Amino acid sequence: MVGHKDLRFVLVTPEKTLIDQQVESLRFPLFDGQMGVLPGRAPLVGRMGYGELQFHEASGVRSFFVDGGFVQIKSGVVTVLTNRAIPVAELKRPQAEDQLRQANTRPAHTDLELAAKARDIQRAQQMVALAKRSS
Repeated sequence: MVGHKDLRFVLVTPEKTLIDQQVESLRFPLFDGQMGVLPGRAPLVGRMGYGELQFHEASGVRSFFVDGGFVQIKSGVVTVLTNRAIPVAELKRPQAEDQLRQANTRPAHTDLELAAKARDIQRAQQMVALAKRSS
């Protein structure tokens, strides 16, 4: 049984489980804002946004860029299912800026294309901001 002070974090992409370990706390983007989690958090299911997922473990702080997905918090376990998770230290500013440039210049005529363009711009902006901070 998970104790009140335990918090297990599981980070899963379509390719594999990247992390499955005890953590002290987490912070991550939801589609409508940031969320922090400490041990004892009530259950929750939410839609992830784009941006930085950060967690505190005994050895320090680790950060990843996450690309949408879903989060579930249940019985002291935080499970994040995301399309992509990249360690912030591995983000490259020139590639992130190129993705932002491509997203900004891509034509969009229909509502669906406009929504996809806005999503791609938001994703690239978050990557650029994290890449700038880590370089």
